[in-house]
Amino acid sequence: MSMHEYDVIVVGTGPAGLFCAAHLAPAKVLVLEKMKLPGRKLLLAGSGQCNLTHAGDVKTFTANYGDHGNFVKPSLMACSNQAVTDFFEHRGVPLFTNENGKVFPVSLLADDVLDALLFACDEAGVEINYSEGVKSITPNMNGYSVETSFGVYRTKYVVIATGGMSYSGTGSTGDGYGFAESLGHTITPPEPSLTPVYVDDHPLKDLSGISLPAKVSIWREGKKLLTREGDLLITRFGYSGPVILDASRWMRAGDLLKIAFTPLSPQEVDVLLKERTAASGGKQIQNLLSGLSCPDRLIRALVEASGIPEGTTGGQFTSKMRAALVENLTAFPVRISRLGDFNAAMCTAGGVSLSEINKKTCESKIAPGIFFAGEVMDLDGDTGGYNIQAAFSTGFAAAKTILKLLCA
Repeated sequence: MSMHEYDVIVVGTGPAGLFCAAHLAPAKVLVLEKMKLPGRKLLLAGSGQCNLTHAGDVKTFTANYGDHGNFVKPSLMACSNQAVTDFFEHRGVPLFTNENGKVFPVSLLADDVLDALLFACDEAGVEINYSEGVKSITPNMNGYSVETSFGVYRTKYVVIATGGMSYSGTGSTGDGYGFAESLGHTITPPEPSLTPVYVDDHPLKDLSGISLPAKVSIWREGKKLLTREGDLLITRFGYSGPVILDASRWMRAGDLLKIAFTPLSPQEVDVLLKERTAASGGKQIQNLLSGLSCPDRLIRALVEASGIPEGTTGGQFTSKMRAALVENLTAFPVRISRLGDFNAAMCTAGGVSLSEINKKTCESKIAPGIFFAGEVMDLDGDTGGYNIQAAFSTGFAAAKTILKLLCA
């Protein structure tokens, strides 16, 4: 085998590419990375703290991948969250699970996760070339030719792990879609996912920074599409937080969101208001809403948004005012003006069509010997470590399949 021939070439040094390469020993492996440094997007994960997976039974994970849980299930079963935690702890990265089930390095440093991946690749004898972007991937007699700005490599197998299009400054610019298309694959149009929403005429913008549990439902053309519960973050431009980010894959500009700021039903809030105004008619309305698990500032803003004059007491509280306040507490209407773009989105929905990829092996059904791992595929998960777990699991599935093929 010449210096320009490899068993496997992996394109990309994100979590999918590096985890895959680390599991390919004893194959001769080259990883190509167009950026000067590896794992640029990984270093941003969890605000630099790297939420690398989620705790709990991996069998329940599939519900966190929208309509694509069935595709990722075999990979998750082959490389579970426990396997991932074992991998990093074995390499000197102790982990902990927070109250929300998110798994982080004890150091809260994404650098430690990246260093462990690079160390594992070094242990496996993997070569990594930086600042060497791939120009094309074309079939040849014995596999594939991979052309870069420095020359042409020959390989039996290629793993495309180039990521999506979010955070383009990290190198995620959709290169893998072009490679896949050139090999005959269909690309589901990429869209921002795990993104905040922007709102025109945002009545709660002065409450930026408030976070609380909420229930959000999405409505389109008068029909409710779905409901999600979780932490909501009010921002100066609209809304974010896990409940918004996770539901954003189903949202469109123009959709109506209805936000419930309390776990009580409209009927329960209505009864509560009637009882309290009857018992304490001299108190101001906002003071009658204690115990609703809403911050006082939010209650005051919702009272104002309901058209209730400041200082209104229970004795002055009309049925029209009560109806407006009940609606704003339990179904606060928000019209989405737009979703965040790829610079705001945490990941990408869309990508290489899953119908053209073997879900057990992550090998192309169209171009044998081509494999896909991670976000380059039409596969996006919820917040909480699910996307990085999918990257690790699909990278592992590709690696194990390739090793079997090399040994055949």
